[in-house]
Amino acid sequence: MNPAAVEPFHAMAISRAAHAMESAGQSVIHMEFGQPSTGAPPAAIAAAHASLDADAGGYRESPALRARIAAMYAERHGVAVDPERIVLTGGASPALTLALAALFVPGDAIAFVRPGYVAYRNGILALGRVPVEIAADASTRFQMAARHVLALNPAPAGIIVASPANPTGSMIPAADMAALAAAARGRSIRIISDEIYHGLTYGEPAHSMLEFAPDAIVINSFSKYWSMPGWRLGWVVAPPGTADHLRAYIGSLFLTPPSLAQAAALVAMDETPVLQAYHDTYRRNRALLLAALPAMGVTRIAPPDGAFYIWADVGDFTNDSMDFCQRLLADTGVAIAPGIDFDPVDGHRFVRLSFAVSTDRAAEAMARLGAWLQKGAPA
Repeated sequence: MNPAAVEPFHAMAISRAAHAMESAGQSVIHMEFGQPSTGAPPAAIAAAHASLDADAGGYRESPALRARIAAMYAERHGVAVDPERIVLTGGASPALTLALAALFVPGDAIAFVRPGYVAYRNGILALGRVPVEIAADASTRFQMAARHVLALNPAPAGIIVASPANPTGSMIPAADMAALAAAARGRSIRIISDEIYHGLTYGEPAHSMLEFAPDAIVINSFSKYWSMPGWRLGWVVAPPGTADHLRAYIGSLFLTPPSLAQAAALVAMDETPVLQAYHDTYRRNRALLLAALPAMGVTRIAPPDGAFYIWADVGDFTNDSMDFCQRLLADTGVAIAPGIDFDPVDGHRFVRLSFAVSTDRAAEAMARLGAWLQKGAPA
């Protein structure tokens, strides 16, 4: 593999510039990353303080946390998961790395849709697997469909699906997810289901792939719904019979996730009223952006059924999304992500806005963006 084939995450360059502006005293609104601005639930932070006082920490997985995560699948999805199948990781990114490293071999093809999360392509490349990108559009709500899987020739070793998805926020309805699972099963294709945005939906709740494919590899994290991105804690639901194999890999690659984060997460899981308040803020922000963007001429938007993103076509204003984001930041202090991170073919005319900020910051960002576009997005 050519290491140069792994492209940088361009939103990080935007974020570095944004933080430099802040350090210089300028007003910046951060909408470039998918990270909640709310912080962990207060009770979870209190649990972390108590853990610091009582426990020296160490390399371990919390049995209580694994059991609570397993119980969540029964509560949300009616699926029985043995807690031994829950493998804790230092976030969803190590979870994806673990799945790709332990359950696939170099040269295996892994298919996913574009637009899609940048780490799918880059993680697959970095580990010597072969990315297969499927162009998705509004006809499938920017999602993978059974017909895509059936058309792949040859059949890949695996597919990655996400519902809700990043960057579009779109979801796969239950019937379509069942058809997708059946198509993969019929061709002996492993499924990796990225469920990191579960809990963050604005209509129907999200379905877990485990409802339709009990042997799916499911990854999730405390970064999004539980508002704990900096705590670096996630998990893999290992397919039956693979948990020991995954632990053999993760013990050498990452050891264990922070014990402090595990103590906080166990409490966070049951802080439903606080988490619902966070969700209500995202719902208000979503409505605000869906009203404001079309009024300023940004009318082609993917359906944000969940997560906290707007994937918007800004082709009427630019043919260079990175340049657009850099100029927007320099001129207004609003930081958003360029579409080239998520779609290397058509992303030059798209941007992603994260609305996981306070509502007053979301409103201010829209005011700044609207005024800037009214001036012709000046260079």
